Amino acid sequence: MSWDTVGPYQRGFREFAEAYEAFGFEEIHADVLAFLPPRPGLVLDVGAGSGRDAAWFAARGWEVVAAEPAGRLRGEAARRHPETAIRWVDDRLPGLGAVHGLGLSFDLLWLSGVWQHVPPEERPRAMRKLATLLRPGGRMMVTLRHGPAPEGRPMWPVSEHEIERLGLDHGLALRVATPARPDRQGRREVTWQSVVLDLPDDGAGALPLLRGAILSQAKSATYKLALLRCVARVADAAPNIARLDGDEAELPLGLIALFWLRMFKPLVEAGLPQLPGEGMGFVKAPFRGLRPLAPFELRIGASFSGEIAQCLAAALRDAARSIAQMPATFLKGPAGQPLFPTSLGRAAPPRGALRLDQEQLWAFGATRAPLPVWRALQRYAAWIEPMLLAEWVRLTQRFGESQGRRIAADEVLSALRWLEPARDTAAVRRLAAERLARGEPVRCVWSGRALSERGMDIDHCLPWSAWPCGDLWNLLPAASRLNRHAKGERVATSRLLWEAKPRIQGWWREAYLDGPAPVRARFIEEARSSLPLRPGAGAPDLEELFAALDFRRLRLRQEALAPEWAGPA
Repeated sequence: MSWDTVGPYQRGFREFAEAYEAFGFEEIHADVLAFLPPRPGLVLDVGAGSGRDAAWFAARGWEVVAAEPAGRLRGEAARRHPETAIRWVDDRLPGLGAVHGLGLSFDLLWLSGVWQHVPPEERPRAMRKLATLLRPGGRMMVTLRHGPAPEGRPMWPVSEHEIERLGLDHGLALRVATPARPDRQGRREVTWQSVVLDLPDDGAGALPLLRGAILSQAKSATYKLALLRCVARVADAAPNIARLDGDEAELPLGLIALFWLRMFKPLVEAGLPQLPGEGMGFVKAPFRGLRPLAPFELRIGASFSGEIAQCLAAALRDAARSIAQMPATFLKGPAGQPLFPTSLGRAAPPRGALRLDQEQLWAFGATRAPLPVWRALQRYAAWIEPMLLAEWVRLTQRFGESQGRRIAADEVLSALRWLEPARDTAAVRRLAAERLARGEPVRCVWSGRALSERGMDIDHCLPWSAWPCGDLWNLLPAASRLNRHAKGERVATSRLLWEAKPRIQGWWREAYLDGPAPVRARFIEEARSSLPLRPGAGAPDLEELFAALDFRRLRLRQEALAPEWAGPA
């Protein structure tokens, strides 16, 4: 049976907002104040209601994601609490699909007066979804409502013991369960209780599993490491291309194969052995036909024509087949099952040009990853990548010794380096120069001042040093003086980004969406692959696109600890 737990809050949004705002945060949550993390971080407010709690966190330096499924209540909350540190999301338990799509992990999960609305049969799934959103050392606070349900508002009984048991099933440890307290609205039959849970490690065993796959599983070639690194690269560079389905993330095999070719191309051309003896099955004439390409040209959204297009399509098919038959079959999970089960598709040979868009990449098939492993690859890339490379070097040297060769570690690392084109902003600079030549203004997104060609830089909004991303959405016009001497390699604060919002959106629209057809197509493809946008075709809504940029900024701050810039003095 389907229960409408959101409708009452949608219909009575004003009354609920007034009731929530009648009491202060510290009055309502006095019993858990001592258990809040000592330093502000990133908090997810699930069922954020009127925004009272979200605003309290924002005022104390927290970055807040506020999930509220009742649209009219969410709108009222945003009106009452317009702080830029609060990002409003339309989402709900048990799935929290939109929040999971952001790729963020949280220091604190805050569930105030929500759990009673989750039917008991859906609670195990809800707890599993919540646990995967916590960072190691993170904390979850749940307030439990005891007492009869009001008429017309579906609720189910709750208990601290159920919360503790469900938490233990997913690696969460009970920190405290407070005594029941009276209802602030004077309802004698209603009491409230708070339960606090901690996550002492990654909560899913994903990190030990990955460490074992990298260091302990038998390897007759570097293929298992290559598949792991390909999936990790997708998680970092194009996380939004994944389709999250239940407990798995499904990835286009074409993108795995594309990164596979990009990874092996320098190794093969340098003559570095990747297995003890016989040649690699995917290194055929089509692979050798890619020699004129630089590895970084093998990227999402790129287009090829002529003989190169034919060679690349055939090389992708060969790589996809090798991946499915070998590492995807023999890289094992904890129960001996394939860790990344893979199915082949039927990508047709190109007729003319080959464009590496999402439709084309999915045509080669699909690779599935357990959701905890996918999350770990997103969050711990800085820990996983060096371990992968160290093992890859060791294997390559061992294969070399079997052939009577001594191979230097630096030679292997040089070939394994994931090269990006050096800050290539020339194409965007040309777009800006053409606008200036037509007499159309180009303004610094940070200061709003009109720019001349001589005093203009093309700035990486999210700095290159923290995340080398040359996607069009990340390239914005800025005054040279500000970009080089003030912003530098820092990331804009949330407040500065929101102040610059109209200028950023204006540049996206005028330079990219209203620009030449290839520019528009590249902009849309890159944004839909690397930013947390809702699935769909065509150009994303500019409001959604800007919110996705802000979420990506949050993730960069969290994972890379990039320093912040508050804007022009």
